[in-house]
Amino acid sequence: MVLMLRKIALTLAVLSCCMLAFTTFSFSKDVKLPQVATAVATIGELPAPFGWRDFCRKYAQECDVQAIGAPQIELTADIWQTLRNINEVVNHDIEPISDFDHWGVAESWDIPTDRKGDCEDFALLKRKMLIALKLSPSALLMTIVYNRRHEGHAVLTVVTDRGDFILDNQADAIISWEQTGYRFVERQSARNPNIWVRLSDSPAEIIVSSRQ
Repeated sequence: MVLMLRKIALTLAVLSCCMLAFTTFSFSKDVKLPQVATAVATIGELPAPFGWRDFCRKYAQECDVQAIGAPQIELTADIWQTLRNINEVVNHDIEPISDFDHWGVAESWDIPTDRKGDCEDFALLKRKMLIALKLSPSALLMTIVYNRRHEGHAVLTVVTDRGDFILDNQADAIISWEQTGYRFVERQSARNPNIWVRLSDSPAEIIVSSRQ
């Protein structure tokens, strides 16, 4: 119980720190929305990857099936600026470190309460912050890709009425999924965060994403 309370306290502390940094940004009336993009097509359901299942064991409240909402977000200028600000704040506030160097294991998905983490931890914190700001969890989807170096990578997909946009710890700019140059493998289902779906530009033989 003590360890659980300590984890909750640390999570709130990191979230508060990031939110405080976020509030220092100004919101300009001249914010321009991105060009309309496309939505990633899905081609069937998959079991959740090991990293997400293990994350749910540690952070059960983050995987609540009841906490679902609209499958897409209406992308206003204020929301677009919010996405940009949170992406930048988290990218600069969290120290990148591999799971092996951090925890001594090959794979561990976590809210980065010690302000250290790898790609999925960045994405999980952004997801948590945006949900705290009342954005629909069903439109904030953890996503597995292969980056331009053909390495496994995790990002956060934001599904909007203007297309699917990517929050990435490797870039402060938010761009549409098709502009990333990534190979998209799988992501959470909008109807249930614990069900994942295969994405259309991914050959079936590379559905790996740290399964154990």
